[in-house]
Amino acid sequence: MPRFAPHPERRPVLIAGASSGIGAATAVALAELGYPVALGARRVEICETLAEKIRADGGEAFAGRLDVTDTGSVDEFVTAAEKALGPMEIVVSGAGDIEFAPSWQMDPEVFEAQVRVHLVGAQRLAHRVIPGMIERRRGDFVVIGSDCADRPRPGVGAYNGAKMGVEALARQLRMELEGTGVRSSIVRPGQTLTGMGMTAAPEVVGPMLEEWVKWGFARHPHFLKASDIAAAIVAVVSMRRGAHLVLVEVQPEAPLTTSGE
Repeated sequence: MPRFAPHPERRPVLIAGASSGIGAATAVALAELGYPVALGARRVEICETLAEKIRADGGEAFAGRLDVTDTGSVDEFVTAAEKALGPMEIVVSGAGDIEFAPSWQMDPEVFEAQVRVHLVGAQRLAHRVIPGMIERRRGDFVVIGSDCADRPRPGVGAYNGAKMGVEALARQLRMELEGTGVRSSIVRPGQTLTGMGMTAAPEVVGPMLEEWVKWGFARHPHFLKASDIAAAIVAVVSMRRGAHLVLVEVQPEAPLTTSGE
C-alpha cells in the first residue's frame, strides 16, 4: 500500500498577486492544466478580466479582491474562493511590489509596508488556509522568494529583508508541517522581466544598476519571463505525493558565446 494517497483529481489553487507578472502567468499555466484557480489581488478588475479569459478558454476561475496586508480581506477572499471552487489544495503566495532606495534612506513607513506585503502577507495566508490543509492531510503552500534572499544587493530598501523573511518562513513551515502531509516550498526567481519596479525613475535605477555591476550581480542582461517562473511552480505543485521540491531557483541562461571564446 502506498505511503500517500495520490493527489485528488480536483485541486483548487489560490494565487495571491494574480493581477500581473508571475501570478498572472501562474494562473494561466495551472488553468491550462485543469486546475481551478482563484485569482486574488488589489486590482480586482484585472483579475476579473483574466478569469473571464481563462473561462473562455475552457478553464475554471474565480476572481476577487485580495489585500494580503488586511486580515479581513484575506478571510473574505478565501471564504468566497472556497465557496466557488472548493477547499484550497494549493496556495501560491506571490503578492508584493518593490521600492528602490538605500535601506537607511527609505522612509520607515515604506520600509514597513514592504515587509507587511511580502512577509506578513504570506503568514496571513498560511494562518487562514493551512489548518484546512492539515485537516485534509495534504496541500501545497508555495512562496515566491528571490535570489536576493541569499545574495542581498544594494538599493532595494526593504525588499532584501522581506524576501529573506518569507523564505525563512517557508523553511520554518516545512519543519513545523512535517508529518502532516502539507508541503511548504520556495520558488526563487532570478532576474525576471515583470511590471514590478518598472515605474521607477531612471535617475534612481541607473546608479543602482551600476552598484549591482560593481558587486557582481549583473553578469549579463538577459531576463527570465514570468512564464518561466510559472513553469517552476507547476513543477513544484505537480510533484507526486511522497516527494517534495523544497527549493527551486530559476536563473536566466547566459547568452551563447561564439565558438572559440
